[in-house]
Amino acid sequence: MKRLVIFDLDGTLLNTIADLAAATNYALNQFGYPTHDTDAYRFFVGNGINKLFERALPESERTPENVLRIRSQFVPYYNLHNADLSRPYPGIEQLLTQLQEQHIQVAVASNKYQEATEKLIRQYFPSIHFTAVFGQRENVPTKPDPQVIHEIIGISGVQKEEVVYIGDSGVDMQTGLNAGVTTIGVCWGFRPKNELEAFQPDLLVENPEEIADFLQLA
Repeated sequence: MKRLVIFDLDGTLLNTIADLAAATNYALNQFGYPTHDTDAYRFFVGNGINKLFERALPESERTPENVLRIRSQFVPYYNLHNADLSRPYPGIEQLLTQLQEQHIQVAVASNKYQEATEKLIRQYFPSIHFTAVFGQRENVPTKPDPQVIHEIIGISGVQKEEVVYIGDSGVDMQTGLNAGVTTIGVCWGFRPKNELEAFQPDLLVENPEEIADFLQLA
């Protein structure tokens, strides 16, 4: 019996790629750097925003100073526009409601910075009680380091065997493996299915209904 389900955010609960791309392109444009098609950002995201900016910059410009310059323009813009085009994936709201009705705890572990993570969860899932909503925080290592998963398990009061971690990328699959919990890869997110398969998760799913079936929520 599973008692805690931890979700990644971007590419798992919400399709945020268009807003991430628009904000990064805005910041790049402020400094005269070339911008990218939205689809390219599927492979830039996943390791926190500083890594996103590093990947988006021209190779010869990938310095810590330039990353911080892009960040200085990205954050204020994204804070205003991070819900312009982002939406929950089909079936996600129903899945979260089912979990809550079955008294299974839900939480979020994201590499998105904390302020934006909290805002998006509040905006899109106001009726869901989350045991924890953790994004990228100062002095806490980003995924695939399992520290955030261990922290949520500690807050929830469950055993590791009662936990499922769900995400859409190789980073997420490695996080689940590193934490020693049941790991589910979702195929509707930003990364290709073969990236998830390479980590041999416990389950790969094409839609949220398969997660509900796996957890026997019906």
